[in-house]
Amino acid sequence: MTRPMTANRDSVSSDASPTRLAVGSWALYDLANTMFSMNIVSLFASLWVVNVMGGTDATWGFTMSISYAVIFVVSPFLGALTDQAPKRMPFLVASTIVCVAFTALMGRGGLALSLVFFAIANIAYQAGLQFYDALLPDVSREDNRGRIGGLGVGLGYVGSFVGVAVATLILGSGIDDLSVDQQHARYTTVFQVTAALFLLFALPCFLFVRERRRQRTFSVASVAAAARQVASTVRASGRYPGLLRFLIGRVFYTDSVNTVIVFMGLYVTAEVGFDQAAVGPIMMVAIAFAVIGGFGWGAVVDRVGPKRTLDWVLFLWMAIFVWTAVVGMFDLPRLAFLPVPPLAGIALGGTWAADRPYMLRLTPPARIGEFYGLYGMVGRFSAITGPFVWGFIVDILGWGRPAAIATLLAGVVIAYVILRKVSDEPRAWPPEERLDAQREPA
Repeated sequence: MTRPMTANRDSVSSDASPTRLAVGSWALYDLANTMFSMNIVSLFASLWVVNVMGGTDATWGFTMSISYAVIFVVSPFLGALTDQAPKRMPFLVASTIVCVAFTALMGRGGLALSLVFFAIANIAYQAGLQFYDALLPDVSREDNRGRIGGLGVGLGYVGSFVGVAVATLILGSGIDDLSVDQQHARYTTVFQVTAALFLLFALPCFLFVRERRRQRTFSVASVAAAARQVASTVRASGRYPGLLRFLIGRVFYTDSVNTVIVFMGLYVTAEVGFDQAAVGPIMMVAIAFAVIGGFGWGAVVDRVGPKRTLDWVLFLWMAIFVWTAVVGMFDLPRLAFLPVPPLAGIALGGTWAADRPYMLRLTPPARIGEFYGLYGMVGRFSAITGPFVWGFIVDILGWGRPAAIATLLAGVVIAYVILRKVSDEPRAWPPEERLDAQREPA
């Protein structure tokens, strides 16, 4: 769904105020790409693979893992493109068009080919996120960057609602009673409409965001330098108390959170017993409570700090995973599952509300951009491992989905144990690590 912004290290930003049209058009892209994230990555594609095409959780999970592994490997090179190319917009346009085209092709040519189409679309989507986030300085100033970034996040939630609502209308309330061919046709329509909506709402960003040209030239040397920078950043993280430990703990809880989002639709249909038409409304409830949770937990962070807040959120996730596994394991009535979506939404909002401020407490201000790149890589790594482990447990070991939920519980517990010794007390950074020391005198 939504994701943390990567801080930008460019020195080209100015105090000039971008137009409201440019700001709104940039933020609208967040609405556009979240439709793909929700409808394709998180929800309806997995239902189509397993419930319609006869695939397995492993089929979907391994495909997800492969696509995220590719983006994990190429991410430093994309970072070099972002930092060195004279303009970023051409890369965003190209990645969006590739994602849209291959999303529209899903459902054609059989399951295997459609999975290839999905993998290409997801790689392009993830690449586009880097180019899109890096455009934030072109539509903002230092004093309003947080508000404009928040506008994008808010429109992203709107995109989730719109995407799920449209897909639910297309699938219809009686989809479980249709033939396999009829179900296949409706899912294919969902993929095509999602692709069209992505492109439609992305167009204003392409047309109205005016990017400042930078005096840069891209070279092979810049790619090699980006790779060396990643290695240097990993080594440097060990010099700051708690930072490396936090990033390791983050692998485990983001693994669990991202994985449950990807497989929630399959779990509620196959294990809890809801029909496919109910998946959309269930997800919309979770999204609504995620918005509420984000605001509520944000206030908690301001009052008690990010560490204690994240601890409480992790306890909530533990309770959610225990109850979700129990409902599936003991075949409890569907009514017993109803508290899970709103609680999961609240926990999701709390995860991101506490996660980013926690990272900022541990990071020297002068190196925020550098270490946020590592923070993003941690999230991508967890996106590789989570779907793979889920598919392996459900289909290769044959332990079933409740057991897979139990592994998500274990991940949260491990994260909590790792983070226990990571203090969020404000650091007294030496002058060379403070942001004001990095500014050139006027």
